[in-house]
Amino acid sequence: MPLQPKPTAVSGEPVNIGEAARQSGVSAKMLRHYESLGLLGKVNRTDSGYRLYSPADVHTLRFIKRCRDLGFSMAEIAELVGLWQNRRRASSSVKIIAQKHMAELTQRIEAMQSMQRTLSGLVDCCHGDERPDCPILDDLAGTAQTAT
Repeated sequence: MPLQPKPTAVSGEPVNIGEAARQSGVSAKMLRHYESLGLLGKVNRTDSGYRLYSPADVHTLRFIKRCRDLGFSMAEIAELVGLWQNRRRASSSVKIIAQKHMAELTQRIEAMQSMQRTLSGLVDCCHGDERPDCPILDDLAGTAQTAT
């Protein structure tokens, strides 16, 4: 008997959770999580209760994964999914979400660069030898000596 090709969401046939995870790049655990958050809507099930994902579901999962890759929060993703699925949306609504996220990323990057500069200065001040004196630990403990 010849082997039958595995159904794929691309072929238009529903796929099981493992195949949907493989095709979307999202783990099965996260698929269940996204479903529980209502990001996928109602997922069909077999008579025995197994999930069946349509091509549209897999496409939505890829959309969600891309949003996560760009660092959007779950609340932002829910809003973006809703806008994506609403063909009457105003692109300005999407742009506002993206601009807000970009501003938050800029703030986080600036904070991380400040941390990096501070740590770099501390590392430069530490002799890194056998002496017990350590300006890094002193700073972390809040007992750093300031030069006068």
